[in-house]
Amino acid sequence: MTYQLHYWPSIQGRGEFIRLALEAAGAQYVDVARGSKNEGHGVPALMALLHNPKIAHPPFAPPVLVHGKHVIAQTAAILLHLGPLLKLVGKNESDRLWAHQIQLTIADVVNEAHNTHHPVGTSLYYENQKPEALRAAQQFCATRIPKYLAWFETVLERNPRNATSPHPGTGPHLLGARLSYVDLSLFQLVEGLQYAFPKTLKRALKKVPLVAALHAAVARHKRVAAYLSSERRIAFNENGIFRHYSELEG
Repeated sequence: MTYQLHYWPSIQGRGEFIRLALEAAGAQYVDVARGSKNEGHGVPALMALLHNPKIAHPPFAPPVLVHGKHVIAQTAAILLHLGPLLKLVGKNESDRLWAHQIQLTIADVVNEAHNTHHPVGTSLYYENQKPEALRAAQQFCATRIPKYLAWFETVLERNPRNATSPHPGTGPHLLGARLSYVDLSLFQLVEGLQYAFPKTLKRALKKVPLVAALHAAVARHKRVAAYLSSERRIAFNENGIFRHYSELEG
């Protein structure tokens, strides 16, 4: 059964975490809003889903995954559903819950990254909150990024499978001994932070070698590498979550 991903067509945003999982698994999916209106896709199809009165559990905002009778919103919830289906998480409950915890922490970082350029409110343009954005970004770069990356490094250090089964070429893993959706999500988080705050990330990654190794290994994954070099991968831009404003990094 083909998965339907509903997300904005011109940004990576939170939908990119879903795209990476689907691409890494080689799953068949339709990126609905990026499709042709003539085929019933495009942004009108996305908006129709969001405002469909027949959906018993209406989504608040994209990303939304439609899989059979399931209509699932929120990135972490979508990946909780997809993980076992795509074999990107172990079958036991402990693994699934631990992966979900990690994913929710990644979501926290993503929200904080977004708030660096919109600290006052999302309804205001960046240009209307530059002083507050500068203060938020300075705090985020100085304390929050290092703290989060140090935690991910600790998770990698405490995964016993990284010590006993290093799997040369595949990199360390946050969970178990094989690629999981949280590995892909941490890769995307690092990618986004590197785009938004390149100077900060260059310094920070030197202190978290396992995080850096995971990021490099995911980029080498055959399907991920093919996706990253394809037209399906939307470039970072200043309309998404991760935005590069040089003045925010000093």
